[in-house]
Amino acid sequence: MRPSFPSSFLLSLLSLLCFSPYTAIANASSSPADSISNSRSDYHEQLILRPLPLSTLLASFNFRSNTSLSAFEAHNFRFFPRSLGQILEHAGTRELHLRFSLGRWDAESWGARPWNGAREGGTGVEMWAWLEADTDEEADRKWLTLTNALSGLFCASLNFIDSTRTTRPVMSFQPEGNHIDANATNMHLLYGVLPHEVVCTENLTPFLKLLPCKGKAGIASLLDGHKLFDSSWQTMAIDIRPVCPEDGECVLQIEQSIDMVLDIDRSKRPRDNPIPRPPPAHEMKCNTSKPYHAHDTCFPTDSAANQDWSLSQIFGKPIKGTCPLTDPNVSPVCIQVPDSRIVFASEGAVEKKNPDQTSRCFDFPAENDFEIFLPAPEAEDGSVVIEHVVKPETPLLYAERSFTGHGQERGGVQTILRNPSPDQEVEFIYMESLPWFMRIYLHTISARVDGQPGKADSLIQEVYYRPAVDRARGTQLEVRMTVPPASTVFLTYDFEKSILRYTEYPPDANRGFDVAAAVITILNRDNKSGGNGRNSRFAAYNLRTTTLLCNLPTPDFSMPYNVIIFTSTAIALAFGGMFNILVRRFVAANEGPESGLKKGVNKLKAKVAGFLKKGKKESAPAVAAEEEKKME
Repeated sequence: MRPSFPSSFLLSLLSLLCFSPYTAIANASSSPADSISNSRSDYHEQLILRPLPLSTLLASFNFRSNTSLSAFEAHNFRFFPRSLGQILEHAGTRELHLRFSLGRWDAESWGARPWNGAREGGTGVEMWAWLEADTDEEADRKWLTLTNALSGLFCASLNFIDSTRTTRPVMSFQPEGNHIDANATNMHLLYGVLPHEVVCTENLTPFLKLLPCKGKAGIASLLDGHKLFDSSWQTMAIDIRPVCPEDGECVLQIEQSIDMVLDIDRSKRPRDNPIPRPPPAHEMKCNTSKPYHAHDTCFPTDSAANQDWSLSQIFGKPIKGTCPLTDPNVSPVCIQVPDSRIVFASEGAVEKKNPDQTSRCFDFPAENDFEIFLPAPEAEDGSVVIEHVVKPETPLLYAERSFTGHGQERGGVQTILRNPSPDQEVEFIYMESLPWFMRIYLHTISARVDGQPGKADSLIQEVYYRPAVDRARGTQLEVRMTVPPASTVFLTYDFEKSILRYTEYPPDANRGFDVAAAVITILNRDNKSGGNGRNSRFAAYNLRTTTLLCNLPTPDFSMPYNVIIFTSTAIALAFGGMFNILVRRFVAANEGPESGLKKGVNKLKAKVAGFLKKGKKESAPAVAAEEEKKME
């Protein structure tokens, strides 16, 4: 164990000058009472580890802090970052939600989403906020200020969330905080999304700088860009909201969470086996229950959820103690495995098993590094015990979305919604935020139940549609509908593709245009409609579909180049010949002035002639003398 040096605590105290409290949001699965009880602690953090099938591990990092409203208004920043607080105050933001997501959640294998999908966003960057403004124009100006400021703070392209990528949801989102005037006309909800944004390390670094201990101590010391962005699925979330307990002062909470699904084999590979190679025959774990099992025949077992691993193998390092500012009453590390599983922890750690017999938490000294090791349980015959895994919870709804049709002029969208419950229907709100160049035919929206002939439009209870304006506003579609028990519903509609100007195409135009994920908000069955807004029910579950790639009519961008080259060559030849004919004066060769080459040739001829003439003069006496000798 490596004890932490005292200066880490001093650095943490110095970091308070740049931080102030804003409250943490409770888990999506927790009740409002739990959220209020959590607001009484200034700061706490927790890491939850949950083994998943297919050799994967879900790691959920959660950081919460709060401050009183009076302290925030007095600019008494303690745990909450000053930079973010000033942005929210300047933009008049009452509540903010920001998501950075990458990958696809495999609901068929991994079950329900963490936090019931409340901390999940669609692929890319997703953001929505409640702003305080008197008019829609003022709200748009504040939204522009907010996106541009957050773009610089998180090193993201949030400044590209313009009017064409911004919508005003009516039914899909409800405030999570306790707003006294939640239904006031000066509260404006705006939602923006960038599906093409690539989340990378430059977004993680500002995220860590918002934490009181940054990434120097506590569970945040495990966060590394190489591990986070090498995961199969990951999302970073920031949620800010006001919370008002019944017996205390209202506080502001900020909750930062990171959820990632890591491939265990891939995470352990860089240290022991950087190049993927098949394991030796004596190391393979075989399923001996197969009838064809023999000494020379092996059927590999699905050892995904039972594979042995440790924090150092998965993240490359142990946890560097605990953050000195965290609440000691909250266990920093929890793992969701059955009580029958053996879990080894570092020396000095205290294990606390929960009454549900499916999880346990660990407390450890602040000055010690923490390591955890989960061995793979084996039966007496050496085979892996598959049943020693917490069975994933079945989600309330499965959703898939894809394009239909063919050609470059029109197309369609088909969403497959499956209800796994055998006796309860699912009511939800389906929201699409489409680009302006996808023009929906509203009359083609229909729903049908798989296996039943004809349409089942009675499943659609309410539709809110806001048409697009070319190059000014995108298409907004919200549908409130139900899915019967143990049924699969197909929701379809057709659309028309617009032709863009050639300057509006990106450099990779043939790749296609990203279409944002659909947002599905499942309504709680225990709360009935009514009260404030179109729908006052609490959201029981949230999920996003995958993003889509829309291929628009794309011109051949090589043709303008070819045309320019061809026309330039033709003009040069025609203009050059015509210019020579009009400007040049044609004369006979002997009339024209001597050129430089002709002068040089004449000089050379003169020199040769002079040399020959001089040679004849010098040789004449010698010839005469020779003739006289012959005569004698």
